[in-house]
Amino acid sequence: MTETAKPATAPATPAKIMLEATSVVKELGFGPVKVRALKGVNLKLNAGELTLLMGPSGSGKTTLLSILGCIMTPSSGKLIVAGDSTEGLNAEELADLRRRHIGFVFQSYNLFPTLTAEENVRIALDVRGLKGSEAKIKSQRALQQVGLGHKLKSYPKNMSGGEQQRVAVARAIVASPSVILADEPTAALDSENGLAVMQLLSEIAKDKSRAVLAVTHDPRTIPFANRILRIEDGNIVGEERRTEGVETVHELARTRKRKANA
Repeated sequence: MTETAKPATAPATPAKIMLEATSVVKELGFGPVKVRALKGVNLKLNAGELTLLMGPSGSGKTTLLSILGCIMTPSSGKLIVAGDSTEGLNAEELADLRRRHIGFVFQSYNLFPTLTAEENVRIALDVRGLKGSEAKIKSQRALQQVGLGHKLKSYPKNMSGGEQQRVAVARAIVASPSVILADEPTAALDSENGLAVMQLLSEIAKDKSRAVLAVTHDPRTIPFANRILRIEDGNIVGEERRTEGVETVHELARTRKRKANA
């Protein structure tokens, strides 16, 4: 009896690396008070993934985020962002690379109280030299993407904390950066709004042209991640990855809701 041949399975396409840090060391201070905050960190951020960086206070999370965001330079080691190396760049050149490739989401929102939601988002385009009607349209689309199309003309004081953080996310994505870095994005939010913001970041991370990294100590964020990196004493000490094709509890809940409404 002839066995039926099984069709060959095409090899999986490797994920595109949007950011790569190699042997990154960062020393802070001088002389007897000098501290090695990072001790040879190796890290890759893949397109289409939400990665969490978790660790206790003093573990090096904030220092590493500043280096990945081209705010600080490493004492040694290499950083490549969207194919561009930071090696040998001066402060102005680093700022240019940051504007082209990186979007930030801050714990404290960092919104201007005298500007509307739309104007706060447009600032991210202003610093990149994009103004006028095109900037206005992009800002409105970004706010619609985060579910705030009805809040374009609202000021921060008239928005909840969750809505303000959504404006911050819209500002981070409006210029289509290659990498989004979020610093404790749920720390200032209650449980409901914190989960809503993480859901939003996980949806944004599905874009195959961008990677998302969230620095956090909040265990509520874990179910949203594709990958979790653990940092302690300036070293990456562990990595966990969700099995490919396995839905998170939140994706399962959405699937059940869609079926119930069908």
